[in-house]
Amino acid sequence: MLDIKFVRENKDKVKENIKKKFQDEKLPLVDEVIELDEKIRKLKQKGDNLRQERNTTSDEIGNLFREKKTSEANAKKEIVIKINNQLVDIEKEENELSEQLKEKMIVIPQMIDESVPIGKDDTENVEIEKFGEPFVRDYEIPYHSDICESFNGLDKESAGRTSGNGFYYLVGDIARLHEAVIAYARDFMIDKGFTYCIPPFMIRSDVVTGVMSFAEMENMMYKIENEDLYLIGTSEHSMIGKFKGQLIDEKDLPIAMTSYSPCFRKEVGAHGLEERGLYRVHQFEKQEMVVLCKPEDAMEWYNKMWKFTVEFFRSMDISVRTLECCSGDLADLKVKSCDVEAWSPRQQKYFEVGSCSTLGDAQARRLGIRMKTEEGNKFLATLNNTVIASPRGLIALIENNYQEDGSILIPKVLRPYMGGKVKIEKK
Repeated sequence: MLDIKFVRENKDKVKENIKKKFQDEKLPLVDEVIELDEKIRKLKQKGDNLRQERNTTSDEIGNLFREKKTSEANAKKEIVIKINNQLVDIEKEENELSEQLKEKMIVIPQMIDESVPIGKDDTENVEIEKFGEPFVRDYEIPYHSDICESFNGLDKESAGRTSGNGFYYLVGDIARLHEAVIAYARDFMIDKGFTYCIPPFMIRSDVVTGVMSFAEMENMMYKIENEDLYLIGTSEHSMIGKFKGQLIDEKDLPIAMTSYSPCFRKEVGAHGLEERGLYRVHQFEKQEMVVLCKPEDAMEWYNKMWKFTVEFFRSMDISVRTLECCSGDLADLKVKSCDVEAWSPRQQKYFEVGSCSTLGDAQARRLGIRMKTEEGNKFLATLNNTVIASPRGLIALIENNYQEDGSILIPKVLRPYMGGKVKIEKK
């Protein structure tokens, strides 16, 4: 959510930003919020004037009573009563207009960084850099679910009976490999100086609306019936929510945390669910990184964070590339974002395994997270990035390490988490 003062003083820039995001239907909101803000400020001024008049009149009443001028004092008291009634009406109208202002403000997108490429959707995202050479095996690599099933490691049929489409059972060495990569991701980030955290897996609606846009919320979140609780779609939601309403001393910044959680998503939209595979499912596990920092340090952290994910996948000999998200592919709260994509030797193309975003002060402003500075209290910046989301990351791991004899070679960094195993072989 933008600062209304910024919108008031930069109306044309805000409108241009909306156009860059191809959301022209939101352009009228800019004038509407400026008009509402003007009405609210006039009401505040009127209220301040009335309070000043009330204070002056109250002083006069005291003096009149001391002078034994009771009738005049009582007449003045009627004026005070009238002022109080006016203030009640003003405060009610002010609250109503403020609520309208907030509802419109949270729909206006965050100002994107000047470096963000302009494009309508994810088809216009821009490749930044490749890390490691993509390769094609001289033998066939089966579909990832077929590989998992060859080890009796995947059971979607039973999950369909218990839970429906979009769920799965991971079994045996495949399940162990899945947990191994999550555990390795945890330790990888701890070694980078991040504090490990396991957050709540459900959050209240005021946290949900604080960390994401309404469109994302509608397409992603599962609501608990008859409760003000939602299942998290990523641990970033509850990790940022942890600091809701807090005042943090700038000396304690940055705060860098890495969190584990299961994640739950409706996956509503054009992509849909996969009938066979594990790429787009309702439930998965994730190791996340979250940073709270001074706004002026946000871009430096952004570049550190996506590089950590690249380093993580390269440590398992998986080739990756980074893709700059264009303006139309950015969620409304994001200032800048890039995807990390892993190479699929089976498909001979890259696919998304993570996303890094800087959100400026958008989440902090919505959730009331401030930093205490010598110049006063200010909103801080928040960032988040995927270390790994599995089973999506598991797919990349399996495909890149599938051997001609049908076994899966375990990367060296994962072997301590697999009891020293070098390979997963069919029994």
